[in-house]
Amino acid sequence: MPIDQDKLQNFMGRMVGEFGAVASAPLILLGDRLGLYKAMEGQGPMTASQVAQAAEVSERYVREWLLAQAAAGFLRYDADTDAFELEAEQAMCFADETSPTFVPGFFQVAESMFRDIHKLEGTFRTGLGLGWHQHDHSLFRGTERFFRPGYAAHLVSAWIPALDGVEAKLKAGGAKVADVGCGHGTSTVLMAQAYPDTTFVGFDYHEPSIQRARQLAGELGVRDRVTFEVAPAKEYPGNDYDLVAFFDCLHDMGDPVGAAAHVRQSLKPGGTWMIVEPFANDKAVDNMNPVGRIYYSASTMICTPASFAQEGQMGLGAQAGEARLRDVVTKGGFTQFRRATETPFNLVLEARP
Repeated sequence: MPIDQDKLQNFMGRMVGEFGAVASAPLILLGDRLGLYKAMEGQGPMTASQVAQAAEVSERYVREWLLAQAAAGFLRYDADTDAFELEAEQAMCFADETSPTFVPGFFQVAESMFRDIHKLEGTFRTGLGLGWHQHDHSLFRGTERFFRPGYAAHLVSAWIPALDGVEAKLKAGGAKVADVGCGHGTSTVLMAQAYPDTTFVGFDYHEPSIQRARQLAGELGVRDRVTFEVAPAKEYPGNDYDLVAFFDCLHDMGDPVGAAAHVRQSLKPGGTWMIVEPFANDKAVDNMNPVGRIYYSASTMICTPASFAQEGQMGLGAQAGEARLRDVVTKGGFTQFRRATETPFNLVLEARP
């Protein structure tokens, strides 16, 4: 076939941008781990020497790192003074872990994706799965840090209030909540902090994550109303929950219909199932956008292999969409299902028996 040279050159120009993005990823991880961003936060213009001194690292390495960050547009560089500045907006993304736009957690997830390439080669060839627990450990901490900003920004302020009557129950006290697939417990702890008179139980099949969740609950002073237990989604105990929550995990399950059926029997009369999932349109063509690009990539490396490693092997993937999720939930015995709210990154779905 004839080659359109202009089209080829434009595509290669895009590839140069991709090269820069990939090459910047480990530098973002270094800046996070070495405290370089935090050393620059709120300090105004700084020389390489000043940054190195503040972070207690080698000046020569820091200068090269700073120049790379400036070339990427992550820092402002003043050639006249040879100084670098982490501006307020950039600090929200790189230095402030309480910010809703804090991003280093994603790059930890990406680190695990690179480290697990050899494992995924095998799954592609065999069609077998790769369990969550089989991934590089950077995935677990990265997932906690990646999802926490969004949960902190929206869970208590918008998502729970969007559910029919749930916020009133949690505020009134005496309610009981199960957070299934809780991972490191960020979502569980956020709810416990907001609703001190409600009891919360976090469940996850991954024991190291449960250990981290217990540690986090202790650090943040909510151990009196939060417990964490090792249990899979189809076997967690209890049948008296006012609210069961699944955060970004239903699509990872091998048998999400079985999980849905178990949720139904675990709710008390009038109970609610809140399902938070990655945002996706129902048609693949409508997910051909920057958010879909991220989620399809993560789904290829993490979510679909996780499902294929479990009984059922449904392989919903991270871009399942509302229609497929509705089908899963109703097959599990729920009769009421609606989209309660959404963000550019999440669908928040409500199901009732």
